[in-house]
Amino acid sequence: MKTILSAALVLGLCGLAGARDEKADPVGTWKCEYEIGDMKRTSTLTIKKDGDKLAGTMTWPDQKDEPLKDVKLKDGTLSFSAVRKLMGNEITVEYKLKIDGDKIKGKGGADFGGQKQEFDIEAKREKDK
Repeated sequence: MKTILSAALVLGLCGLAGARDEKADPVGTWKCEYEIGDMKRTSTLTIKKDGDKLAGTMTWPDQKDEPLKDVKLKDGTLSFSAVRKLMGNEITVEYKLKIDGDKIKGKGGADFGGQKQEFDIEAKREKDK
């Protein structure tokens, strides 16, 4: 009886560890939605494995394939920055996003005129076609 219980416990823990790893997988294409100044906005985040590191791009309706900088995954939280080009200005936006399966929630933020402004962002992973 102890052997069966031990085996069940080991299998259960392995299953939980696998599920936790799967939850924190950032690789894929994510459709992002957020609001700035009461305006709904969208972007597409693409994360890939580059050897043992993460890399990716961010695309907005008016700016395509901006390379991400300092892409890191720690404890299920994905962090990176991307340069947003608006009206001749370059704004570095810092992102910190918590991965939960095929969903992401977190914040983006940037300095505007010396003042840090943040916004909430949510994303869903696109299914492979």
